Amino acid sequence: MVNDIDKELSKKYCPRFGMISVEKGFITPEQAKEALAEQLDENLANKPHRLIGRIFLEKGWMTPKQIETVLNELFKQERSRQEIS
Repeated sequence: MVNDIDKELSKKYCPRFGMISVEKGFITPEQAKEALAEQLDENLANKPHRLIGRIFLEKGWMTPKQIETVLNELFKQERSRQEIS
């Protein structure tokens, strides 16, 4: 159940999470690509799904505060999109 929720969140936010993380200078484009490849490999191997932010955190590339900053930006963008619709 939790894994299904993680997959849904991942589909919606992961590509943007990585882009915002790079734009803010928290990670490099190469780190984003490596984490996305790792996430895809794990999914293809039917391993438990990990959100991209969790991968960044576990690798020590981002701090919890940086992840919170990116999530706040994502949710702010999502609210703006919903208001426009």
